[in-house]
Amino acid sequence: MSAARTEGGRWLGVYVIAYLVFLYLPVLLIPLFSFNNSIQAAFPLQGFTLEWYATLYGNPGLSGALLNSLVIGVIAAAGATLCGITVSYMDLYGRSPLAATISAIARLPILIPGVIVGISLLILVNLIGLGPSRIAIVLGHILVALPTTVVIMRSRFAAIPKTIREAALDLGASDWTTFRRVMLPLSVPAIISAFMLAFLISFDEFIVVFFLAGTEPTLPLYIWSQLRFPRSLPTVMALGTAILTVSFIIAGTAELLRHRGLSAKPS
Repeated sequence: MSAARTEGGRWLGVYVIAYLVFLYLPVLLIPLFSFNNSIQAAFPLQGFTLEWYATLYGNPGLSGALLNSLVIGVIAAAGATLCGITVSYMDLYGRSPLAATISAIARLPILIPGVIVGISLLILVNLIGLGPSRIAIVLGHILVALPTTVVIMRSRFAAIPKTIREAALDLGASDWTTFRRVMLPLSVPAIISAFMLAFLISFDEFIVVFFLAGTEPTLPLYIWSQLRFPRSLPTVMALGTAILTVSFIIAGTAELLRHRGLSAKPS
């Protein structure tokens, strides 16, 4: 039995390693080829160059798409975080019997294919007369990022001892005052983490933007449009490397803040 378990564990380890290599090797090749002195992503490498990074500067199309992504990302992240705080708090402490149902519905988009979400939102914005636009993208990104903010904020509110909230209420504080003066200050790291992750989700989202973008494309849509031109591939990989670097930094910081918030002991 022990030998069988050892053999099974060995094959499981091989499978996990093979899966990770298959998953992350293409991602690691992007930075490698972004420094290659060739327009082709192929071996052998033709030498080291920073030319493709230099071409990122002074590109009006890229600058406009980046600005759109930043503006949409900040607004969508703020909206998703605010909604996530509200839904999570209602789920844990609300008196309405619908609170748990609303929380479940808010987390539902994570289970729905992005294409279905994009088509549904396109139909909706056309019905209400909004049409494909920046506002439509913001609304779509709030919907897509909402499950993440709900999960983060709910876990943080649940980690705060209930006695702290009950003590504030016993001392005469209203529900609103308790929420504003007690629960929110104790949840600041989680709020920042939720905002940062929601921003990343919005910044990297492509499918929803593909359906809802008007005349102002975001950065993922700009990258997709450039892939049609073979000579633009090295520049796209340089841009992808920059996005990967920033994304890893933001995601790592957000995760650090989330863990710090969960492990913090209220005084």
